[in-house]
Amino acid sequence: MLDKIQKQLLTEVADLYTMPKGAYNIRANGEKAARNTTENIDIVTKTDKPGIDIIIKDGTKNESVHIPVVLSESGIKEVVYNDFYIGDDCDVTIVAGCGIHNCGTQDSQHDGVHRFFVGKNSKIRYVEKHYGEGDGAGKRILNPVTEVYQKENSYVDMEMVQIKGVDNTYRTTKAELAEGATMIVHERLMTHGEQKATSVYEVELNGEGSSTDVISRSVAKDSSEQIFEAAIVGNTVCNGHAECDAIIMDNAHVVAVPKLDARNVDAALIHEAAIGKIAGDQLIKLMSLGLSEAEAEEQIIGGFLR
Repeated sequence: MLDKIQKQLLTEVADLYTMPKGAYNIRANGEKAARNTTENIDIVTKTDKPGIDIIIKDGTKNESVHIPVVLSESGIKEVVYNDFYIGDDCDVTIVAGCGIHNCGTQDSQHDGVHRFFVGKNSKIRYVEKHYGEGDGAGKRILNPVTEVYQKENSYVDMEMVQIKGVDNTYRTTKAELAEGATMIVHERLMTHGEQKATSVYEVELNGEGSSTDVISRSVAKDSSEQIFEAAIVGNTVCNGHAECDAIIMDNAHVVAVPKLDARNVDAALIHEAAIGKIAGDQLIKLMSLGLSEAEAEEQIIGGFLR
């Protein structure tokens, strides 16, 4: 049974106000809190380490699986391994994410290791949101690791979001794409205070006609620090694009590190980066409508991170 705090965390990271339809596995304070499977989606507890296997049958379409994690006790530290085995010709949505409520003095930490094995011609939408809250001295730490292995003509659309309240995060995402496969990543990130966030993406385009688009939009406030690293390897005829757009405020620090490795004459790889403060004319325009400077900043930031 989930308590009030845990239910609130679920609304933040998974937009869940009630138990979802379809398959789900909800983890709370290091334990399974709820689970449901369907005819086409099975969820099996691992026997060798913490975590689950999510098995999606060939041809599964218009179904979803939710696997959020919530921590509401100070001092919990865990590493969880979740493997997704997605059959051929599927079209499914996967919703993950972790919310941490820490009002204590000890650090709370969740490290999720997710591996996706995506079948031929399958389409996957994956949403992962991170959120932290609580007025304790203990930190809220999240270090997600994502590995994606795509077969021919598969399509993966990933939305990686850090809403607020996470003190430290180190996100690592690695992917290998076969012929005709596409991987799209939209990262949205906000840091404030003394928070630190590092995102590392490594994508190998191995099959002819494979492509990737990795886009990060972020806002760094106060004395927070962000590092964005994007490495794309083009081993054949392929297209790769990485982009970092960041708004920097106060005494924050943002670094964008590109690495493009073209190993084929027909590998087309592009990296773009734009880091800067909010333009003064944007603020003036909104303030002329009656908003304060702080309200104008929030309007701009909200639109930027959508």
